[in-house]
Amino acid sequence: MNDTGAGHPAVAVPAPSTAFWPRGWWRIVDAKVGIVPVPVFIILIFVIAGFTLTGTVPSDILMAIVLLSMGGFACAELGKRIPYIRNVGAAAIFATFIPSYLAYHHLLPDPILKATIDFTKTSNFLYLFIACIIVGSILGMDRHVLIKGFLKIFVPLGIGSIVAGAVGTAVGVLLGLGAYHTFFFIVVPIMAGGVGEGAIPLSIGYAEILHQPQGDFFAQVLPPVMLGSLTAILLSGTLNYVGKRYPHLTGEGRLQPDEHDDLPPGDGPVSGHPDVTTIAAAGVTAVTLYLIGLLGQRLFGFPAPVAMLFIAVVLKLTQAVSPQLQLGAFVVFRFFQTAVTYPLLFAIGVSLTPWDKLVAAFNLRYLITIVSTVAALMATGFIVGRWLKMYPIDAAIVNACHSGQGGTGDVAILTASNRMQLMPFAQIATRIGGAITVTIVLIVLSRLG
Repeated sequence: MNDTGAGHPAVAVPAPSTAFWPRGWWRIVDAKVGIVPVPVFIILIFVIAGFTLTGTVPSDILMAIVLLSMGGFACAELGKRIPYIRNVGAAAIFATFIPSYLAYHHLLPDPILKATIDFTKTSNFLYLFIACIIVGSILGMDRHVLIKGFLKIFVPLGIGSIVAGAVGTAVGVLLGLGAYHTFFFIVVPIMAGGVGEGAIPLSIGYAEILHQPQGDFFAQVLPPVMLGSLTAILLSGTLNYVGKRYPHLTGEGRLQPDEHDDLPPGDGPVSGHPDVTTIAAAGVTAVTLYLIGLLGQRLFGFPAPVAMLFIAVVLKLTQAVSPQLQLGAFVVFRFFQTAVTYPLLFAIGVSLTPWDKLVAAFNLRYLITIVSTVAALMATGFIVGRWLKMYPIDAAIVNACHSGQGGTGDVAILTASNRMQLMPFAQIATRIGGAITVTIVLIVLSRLG
């Protein structure tokens, strides 16, 4: 027996096994498409094919989890692997618009299409996501700078809206679209707050004031909403890439230089990690705040996500939520950010993004006007944000959400820019900014009429 020279016998170390099983197999199992292990992904293809061939794909949450995960992460992985465009938010764009294209051309089997649409429209999936993202991100913020950020963000948002309106209208006039048509039917819809909270009430208001069918106006205002949101996604992804090259211009999801997370994992007043019951309690708390906001919407007409947002801010500023529960909320935020974003975008693409309406906006004059409007909105956010000592890239991305497709647009824009922490400010830009835009424009149009 060999001796180590210190009076102790040497211990023979067994050579690592070169056999495939089990370590070689484990490496395959650990390979993933997004969050789905590759072997599970392959098995699910055959399982879903079996359901499709038998004529019915269930629209319950069990089937939805695998359908949306497979579709969303597969499209996102494709976007992440294409050179150049992967740096400008291709993952979010692919996860949204490839499903929209496939659904419109019926390239997805009808049972899968029906199951996805039924689940998306009946489950309130989008608002569960927004609730957990907003509550988690707010409770994870530094309360000392939270209120400063909420007050400051209205300045670049307000100035940006005015500049974008002027620039977009001027470009439309130069291209021969006319000031009236450009402003009311291209520029305003972009900043109206999406479809449900923007395009629909805007078209209803136009119909009442101008005494024409609401459907005709809706068909006119929807394409700028869609293409404006796509433009915002692309430009936000580009700004994320710029931020990597020039890190002094961005807070990577923070608006101000003195802002930081109150409760990063493993730090702060609570050590270690929250237990499962705390994380579950945080999820229930987020849903409760949304339901309070929803009740407030029924009683007072105030948008539920915005009401939820302000309640969460009050709870944070008054220290009404314990540090342990705040840390649990932060974990919930991270879970939804990592595991749910791309499946949600896939569901949005299939169910809520009409491909034909998007393509209808690809008229060169319309395209130039829309891009000019969104670019002016974001550039103003960048300049004014820098003047206010905010991170200019993050301020510009919040302004971009003002031109997004409502809550779905916020998710896509913040995913493309890798800044989901900005969701509370994005909701202000989308909901409050959109509501103010629609209200002011309808008042102006009624006076002109």
